[in-house]
Amino acid sequence: MLPTDNRTDHEDTTSATDLLDRPIANRARPRALIIAVAAAFAPTLLAPATAQAAGRKKGKGAKADTCITVGSDETLTLTETTTATCLTIEEGGTIAVPDGYSLSLTVNGVETGSELAALTDGNGGVATAIAAGTYSGTIVLNVAEATDVTYSTLTFPFRQAVYVDADGVDESKSVPSDVMGGTVTDSEASGITLLSNGEAFNGVYVAGGGSYTLTDPTIAFDGNGRCDFVGYGASVVGTGSGTTLVLDGANINNVGVVRTAVIADATANVIVKNSTIKCADGVVPDEYPAAGTGDTRYMITVPWMLGISGNVRATNLLGASTKATYINSSISSEKWGALSVDGGSYCTLTAINSTIANTGGEGYGSYAIGNVTEHFLGCTFDVGDYALIHWGASAHYGDSTKSAVSALNTSLSLGLTSAELDDLPVQSTTIDAGRFMVMWYAAGSVAIDGGTQVNTGETTFMCKAVAGTVTVDGSDGATITSGNGVLFQLMDTDRPSSVTVSGKAWSSETTGTYTEPTGSPTKSSSWTTTSSQSTDAKGTFTDIALTGDFYNSVWGGGNASLQGQNLTLSFTGSTVEGVISASTAKHSVSTITKTEYREISEVTNTPSAVVNNGVLVTLGAGSTWTVTGTSYLSALTLASTAAIEAPSGKTVTLTVDGTATTITAGKSYTGALTLTVS
Repeated sequence: MLPTDNRTDHEDTTSATDLLDRPIANRARPRALIIAVAAAFAPTLLAPATAQAAGRKKGKGAKADTCITVGSDETLTLTETTTATCLTIEEGGTIAVPDGYSLSLTVNGVETGSELAALTDGNGGVATAIAAGTYSGTIVLNVAEATDVTYSTLTFPFRQAVYVDADGVDESKSVPSDVMGGTVTDSEASGITLLSNGEAFNGVYVAGGGSYTLTDPTIAFDGNGRCDFVGYGASVVGTGSGTTLVLDGANINNVGVVRTAVIADATANVIVKNSTIKCADGVVPDEYPAAGTGDTRYMITVPWMLGISGNVRATNLLGASTKATYINSSISSEKWGALSVDGGSYCTLTAINSTIANTGGEGYGSYAIGNVTEHFLGCTFDVGDYALIHWGASAHYGDSTKSAVSALNTSLSLGLTSAELDDLPVQSTTIDAGRFMVMWYAAGSVAIDGGTQVNTGETTFMCKAVAGTVTVDGSDGATITSGNGVLFQLMDTDRPSSVTVSGKAWSSETTGTYTEPTGSPTKSSSWTTTSSQSTDAKGTFTDIALTGDFYNSVWGGGNASLQGQNLTLSFTGSTVEGVISASTAKHSVSTITKTEYREISEVTNTPSAVVNNGVLVTLGAGSTWTVTGTSYLSALTLASTAAIEAPSGKTVTLTVDGTATTITAGKSYTGALTLTVS
């Protein structure tokens, strides 16, 4: 019988065996490229089936009642695809194929039995073998040409149900017995089901300039992958210059360590429409370092220094100038991340009228690195921690207006028809984030407009001593609501570093520790706090009502080689009620290791005089700041129609370098500024 998984942690995850009970149509299609094994005994596109056990002579034309037994310490070498009704592999027994070929076992149309070698084998643990055990049913031992994919110093032996290149489906590199139901041609596949409970088996791999459409596929993989920086074990991969992969109506449901659903790589254009993508965590191999590694050849858990946990992200966007777009779709990961750009440069990630979620209470909506551009129009975010982790990007959150979507359809070559464009409703973006909307670890911009609604459980904008910029236009109804009353926190990085290791397969381990600085910052003689600098973090707010505080707690003075950093804020036609100030920020613990990973970014602020952390505020035309507590600034500019007020029944006063000074509209002030409410 087919081995089953008694998983209880993910009751909402459809298993391979559940799907086997569903009726699946097996329709005819042109050229008979791949015969689906739903009821048929074996595919016919490969060589005639042959069974051979170690120590036996090679037979021909194996019959349907063939049983294969591989004894302990025996090796069965197969040179062509082989069928049987029962298979026994005793402990120590091996089924092998010649060099340049790969072996995959399917039982009743489900890829199964594949096991990855240990991570510590010196080769990345990429070799696969068929696990010892007894299998019965419709058994196909598929011998296919190898598909070796190199990433960094490792070569991963891909195996996939359907391999597509510029000429269409390559039968010799495919595993047709994993394709159940539906139709498959050189340009598209419709209604197919792909199931796997083995490890590191891929579904559809489109490469080399091929163009392919998957319509209504069902893919359910349960078992670990190995590397989501190349897509080893992913449901679908689109890779290579000129490659276009379209998924329409897909239902992908994976469980496993880095068992990613969708990979876009190497300048490909991947378009996902009307689809549901769900990925849930698996069980991390015992040999993986307890603290994890940032060595991307081996990294199979999210670095805990991001303040989150998890071992699978639903998608990843890689390579140079690669594009991935999600339209009218639902994308969720249990933890880690739903949409990721990692290991790429100048890529474009787009989501239109889609839901982006973490189902396990931790994680991010999207990750952005490598000068990526990200568009989110009419989307709903329901994420554990962050809507965005920002490592250098341009991100936009807005409405899915007809003009905006049409422009992206053209610029990104999405191929949406006029009817599809007409059917997409105009929606605003809604962001519900458990902790933060954005966390910046590198310079980059975020724009928020339209009717976007931002709701965070804690601080809205979290910037780790980099030139993060946010522009919010509330003229069409955009709102910002902070759960802890802090709208913007500029602070020193509290991200521990990786530690270089030797004598191990991976080059580093994430065993660093963050230690809270003690004492007081030293004033830098080279840093200017009273005028804007190119390295400032900046916030620009137009036509919006804001309630909450803005803090800059960067030490500078040479701390972490940073002489200083300013927070520059501009308000036009807006009201802001809260404290805007330099501050001293403290964690609740003095050191942070993996055990305390949830303490990352968790600080409290005490307003304090500016040292190297300038705060520059411009109140533009029609803006009012209601000061709710003592605020320390280094520069203040008021337009002639701007005002500074205190809450009802109180007064606000200003001192400049210790001298009481009248607050006058149309004037500017620099120096040690203190606004006090009494």
